[in-house]
Order: sequence, then C-alpha cells, then structure tokens
Amino acid sequence: MKSTILCLAMTLLFTHLGTAGEYEKDSFRTDNGKEVTLTFIKHGSLMLTYEGQHIQVDPVTMFADYSTFPKADFILVTHEHGDHLDAKAVEALTKDNTRLILNPSSREILGKGEEIRNGERLRLTDDIGLDAVPAYNTTPGREQYHPRHRDNGYMLTIDGLRIYIAGDTEDIPEMSNLKEIDIAFLPVNQPYTMTVEQAVRAAKMFSPKVLYPYHFGETDVKPIKEQLEESGIDARIRKME
Repeated sequence: MKSTILCLAMTLLFTHLGTAGEYEKDSFRTDNGKEVTLTFIKHGSLMLTYEGQHIQVDPVTMFADYSTFPKADFILVTHEHGDHLDAKAVEALTKDNTRLILNPSSREILGKGEEIRNGERLRLTDDIGLDAVPAYNTTPGREQYHPRHRDNGYMLTIDGLRIYIAGDTEDIPEMSNLKEIDIAFLPVNQPYTMTVEQAVRAAKMFSPKVLYPYHFGETDVKPIKEQLEESGIDARIRKME
C-alpha cells in the first residue's frame, strides 16, 4: 500500500508541470516603446516575447509542459548539461522556421542547430542581436563543472533593450566588459555557479538596472536584494529555483 501511494505521489510530481499561463511575467519597454515580456519558467529556463516573436532560453521538460507554449522563433541553449539542454523540449518548441542556436558541445550532442562561440555575434532579426559571452568556473576544484571556452552566456539586444543571461558561471572578470545592461540574470547555486557574495560582486561589476537571481535551487537569494539596496540596482526575486 505504501509503495502504491509513493508511486502515485511521484507520478503527480512529474506529470503536473506548469503550463504557459501559470508562470510569473515582467514587461519592459524598448528604446522605441515596444514591449518585451519575460516569462520566468524555472531554474535556467526563460521565455522572452517581443513583437509576437518568442525566444526560449534553455527549455527543459522537467520544468514545464512545453506543449502549452507557443512554438519558438528562436531557441538558445547555453551548454550541454541536462538541466539546460533537452532534446524533448527543443522538439516540442520547434516549428518549420525555428532557429536553434547552441554552444558547440551542445550542437555536437544534438546534431543540429547553429553553433555560436564566445565572442561571436548573430543578427536574429533587424531588431534583435545576439552575442555569445564567456561562462565558466574559476574557483579551484570547480573548473570541471563549466570549463573556460566551452559554454555560453548570452547578451540579447532587443530594439535597444540589453538583456544579459549569464548561463552557468562564476563572477568572471569578463563581466566588467558588460556595458549599459538593462536586465541581467545571474545564477546562484553552489558549488556549480555563484555564491550569494559572488553574485553581489558580479552585479556591482557592471551595474544592471534590474537584476534577477536565477538557477538558485535551495539557496536563499534574499540577501542579494538586501546587499544591493544602496547600489541603485533593482534586484527582483522570482520563482527561479
């Protein structure tokens, strides 16, 4: 009897995935007054919507029922780990003209899509630019999680609105090169990405207008907001465990 109840509970846990309308959203205005909507799915998974176009970042089926989402115009994958690269989610979101853009190791695993490396740039539409930026570990003993030069963070410029999605990284020195960032997503889960202290330090390196901690699991990220109160950075906490 106990095993039956346990199996039922596990079934409910993994079948009750969030649908597109259940997630928190924030909206921002571009330089020309157009709207960009951010949908906070979970962990490292996000959706950005602009002028009827949908950009999915690191979609993973354990976090959402992607059959309820609109098909993606663009799918961005930061790196090869299973909580970021999921062939099933990619398939669920793909239509005939979807552009799948990945770091090289993820492209090799999936066998499809366009690869982009650190330092490279793509023009997605007349209004949307994409830059791949470094994402890696620096703490001794952590380098194997995200080695330098393998994984991507992404810098999206949407009609002048600059959105930095860091991917899995620590507070690397390259962040000091980021300029005029409107919105930033920084990962906060030890030992794979940043500590709270590293996230605060990273934010102060480039001073985004709005900061979202994400990919934080059980880490208490409220101190990030508290420690940035006097910085002029608007730190917002969303359900991005």
